[in-house]
Amino acid sequence: MDSGEGGIAMDSARSPAAQSRTAVVPAARFAGWVERFAASHGEVREEPHDGGLLLRASDGATALLRAPWPDDGRPGRGADGVQRLVSLASQERKIGLILVRRGGFAVGVASGGKLLASKTGSRYVQSRSAAGGSSQQRFARRRENQADALTSAVATHAEAVFAGHAVEYLLPGGDAALAAAVFADPALRGYAQRSKLPFMAVPDPNATVLRRAAADACSLRIVVTDPV
Repeated sequence: MDSGEGGIAMDSARSPAAQSRTAVVPAARFAGWVERFAASHGEVREEPHDGGLLLRASDGATALLRAPWPDDGRPGRGADGVQRLVSLASQERKIGLILVRRGGFAVGVASGGKLLASKTGSRYVQSRSAAGGSSQQRFARRRENQADALTSAVATHAEAVFAGHAVEYLLPGGDAALAAAVFADPALRGYAQRSKLPFMAVPDPNATVLRRAAADACSLRIVVTDPV
């Protein structure tokens, strides 16, 4: 992903066919990003588009802008769409992050792009085996037990980290299957009704990855398509 601001990959990547790229931009830098986009591509006009805001430049380039979360009855304020989007993204809403892969996990609560609480750790889940017969079955059971132990531990840690923080949204990341198992764990039953933000692709979770994810989770997402 071409983040433009050093962010972690989200749910889109450069597509040669579409000539598009994705950026993750903090609200505080967003006005400057729009100015640079206009300077590079010419006068822009705003169009509502699929829950986001589309900037269409005079040279044919477009930028699809999305807030990090829905307005949920708390829309941003401003004279135009860009100002309202910045205002919405600047609201300090609390996000519970759960990042998990076979090698470890990181959970935290983020607001305003900063971590309010966190916990990281490492646990090992074996890779799949190409062996056959009974040995493969034993390996599969051992791997399944390791994965169950990991997801249960992560859910327990997440419950403890989230406690007392009035988490509004949940953000899964890392390995999709493991993250889904964490969210399904009984320890997180009290968060079952929380809305989930888009899945975040991250490397093996650690404190540095979690801090970057917290910043990206509170930033605007932009998909830029260059003129053909």
